[in-house]
Amino acid sequence: MRTGSEPRTARSALRMRFWLSVWGLVWALFGTVAFALAGRIGWAVACGVLTLVVAVDMAVIVRHIRQGPHYQPGPDIPPYRPLDDR
Repeated sequence: MRTGSEPRTARSALRMRFWLSVWGLVWALFGTVAFALAGRIGWAVACGVLTLVVAVDMAVIVRHIRQGPHYQPGPDIPPYRPLDDR
């Protein structure tokens, strides 16, 4: 049921985002090592930067998961009302 406030009360599938970040981290690390061994320093640096971005994203995701049901709701938690703009 749409209430018209979905952009403000949208929820993210944090566990799926976490596992996709793990997948991205593995490939970014692989790319960093592979390009470094191949002597492609520019590409290795680019993959290293991507590794750092993915690691920061994972930290944010884990923080949100640990904050509880407000950020990681289950199917048994009803939608919450948006905060008043007072």
